Amino acid sequence: MAEAEAASSVAPNAELLEWPKKDNRRFLHVVYRVGDLDRTIKFYTEAFGMKLLRKRDIPEEKYSNAFLGFGPEESHFVVELTYNYGVTSYDIGTGFGHFAIATPDVYKLVEHVRAKGGNVTREPGPVKGGKSVIAFVKDPDGYTFELIQRESTPEPLCQVMLRVGDLERSIKFYEKALGMSVVKRVDRPEYKYTIAMLGYAEEEKTTVLELTYNYGVTEYTKGNAYAQIAISTNDVYKSGEVVNLVTQELGGKITRQAGPIPGINTKIVSFLDPDGWKTVLVDNEDFLNELNKED
Repeated sequence: MAEAEAASSVAPNAELLEWPKKDNRRFLHVVYRVGDLDRTIKFYTEAFGMKLLRKRDIPEEKYSNAFLGFGPEESHFVVELTYNYGVTSYDIGTGFGHFAIATPDVYKLVEHVRAKGGNVTREPGPVKGGKSVIAFVKDPDGYTFELIQRESTPEPLCQVMLRVGDLERSIKFYEKALGMSVVKRVDRPEYKYTIAMLGYAEEEKTTVLELTYNYGVTEYTKGNAYAQIAISTNDVYKSGEVVNLVTQELGGKITRQAGPIPGINTKIVSFLDPDGWKTVLVDNEDFLNELNKED
């Protein structure tokens, strides 16, 4: 009897775990907090060439949002900046790494960023032992942006890098819970780190999540600046069931059960991965409806 019950529970679970691979998913936006919204908007539009896509003020909740990117939210990954009234600075922590922007000419972009007051922390040049040309700059709040030279790319806002304490566990989590695939993996023993790029398409055709494991480092501080990544789904309820199963196996936890957000009615489910990084899955249709309402 017990064996029959176990077998019947395994089959639905196995079928459910196939859902993330079949689902219609893409990176929607990354959310983080800034101390001066207008200052950051000015820097991102003038220095990086992003467009201000929309802006909203929620006085009853004492915060404002701005969405910026290199193309419309319907088809591009964007940043969602949050300004909380009266809060001028945040702790970025040791776990957050950087965002990345692809550009045809890193040298030219670095000079432009410098002219607009950006802090260049690594001058442009090839990666040690590789051919890629990169640079690093910081925005006014201290967030790091890697600039990567690529002749052409459909998505210039191409990476979010986070540090994790167990890379194999994290890869398994993002594959099983979110249907991502490893599109690139690099081990650099001479620098004592390994990175894995995960996403929904090839590295140079879409945005990827770059997870970094530094040898022997299992924990990082999260700070209070970086918030989360939002990813689309056709069914937040089924997606939430998958996440619930995966967190039981690998760690992490659901922080908001699947359902509509009061006042907005967009359906979401949010959760933490085993390292405490937050992801929000957003209903595809509701997301597009939300954008149309704000147009």
